[in-house]
Amino acid sequence: MFATANLSVGGFDVSVSAIFIGSRETMTQRIRGVLAPVITPFKADLAPESQRFIAHCKWLLSQNCGLAVFGTNSEANSLSMEERAMLLDELVVAGVDPSRMMPGTGCCSITETVKLTKQAVGNGCAGVLMLPPFYYKDVSEEGLYRYFSEVVQRVGDARLKIYLYHIPPVAVVGITPKLVERLLAAYPSAIAGMKDSSGDWSNTKIFLDAFAETARAARTFDVFVGSESFLLANMRNGGVGTISATANVNPAAIHKLYTEWDTVDDADHADQQQSKLNVLRGVFSNRKFPSMIAALKQAIAIYADDPAWRTVRPPLVELTPEQAKTLAAELKAMRFTMPGV
Repeated sequence: MFATANLSVGGFDVSVSAIFIGSRETMTQRIRGVLAPVITPFKADLAPESQRFIAHCKWLLSQNCGLAVFGTNSEANSLSMEERAMLLDELVVAGVDPSRMMPGTGCCSITETVKLTKQAVGNGCAGVLMLPPFYYKDVSEEGLYRYFSEVVQRVGDARLKIYLYHIPPVAVVGITPKLVERLLAAYPSAIAGMKDSSGDWSNTKIFLDAFAETARAARTFDVFVGSESFLLANMRNGGVGTISATANVNPAAIHKLYTEWDTVDDADHADQQQSKLNVLRGVFSNRKFPSMIAALKQAIAIYADDPAWRTVRPPLVELTPEQAKTLAAELKAMRFTMPGV
């Protein structure tokens, strides 16, 4: 017998599926809501600084924000496989709940992807966020299918939940609906969903229309948007949340919209919240800063009173003193705060 239910766990909504086999019951949980691609602090010598990293992860969890560690804004592709593995192990040892984590494990190398994915699954992570192999461009759908298929088979674990990472502005290599359809047909329990960071709502809508929950069919493929700017539209069309850079600094407000998007007694309330989120995101994504990552790190340096947070790994560069003053002034004018940092 198969049954599903929606529960709230630690401030997160999770879809719980129970499969009853004789007297045994196996539970699987799907993570939903707001997740941050957790930014990675570095020491002066550019080594990852695990204590700041752990502290930031715990603060995010206290704000009802999940952890998509080793995402784009984590500078994951500036980290070695060994550094990612070390940081994940240190999070688990520090007592950070792995059921609220979705580590990025996608690498160009199948063997590295498999090692990182096995580690995440073995630690009990809710899922993994997996980039396609992105070095070779103009690869075929068949090639991408073989890559993901090889990963699933080599991991060989029924607990595996893959969230495909579509970010063509950066990776160039993308995820198509036809590829998703093939993967779901072959591995319906392993392919759990996707993060769409195309920046194109019409693209997200294509995946939602094709694979998201409807009144006639249970959800089998969960769609997260890569920016909270699309959160309200995503939820209204069957999506499950957002994995967004600015959740690193504004998690509570984003989570508030996630929980209140369908409030019936004030139809405009959610739209007003969405507008406010868009304004703040515009500050951090402004092209006058060298990168959103650098701006986010500068903000944490300001509100935590910890200049070490400014450090980024080359080829990224930190904000100049003048740019830092501009960011601080803009945030102050908005009365922005990061309570508890």
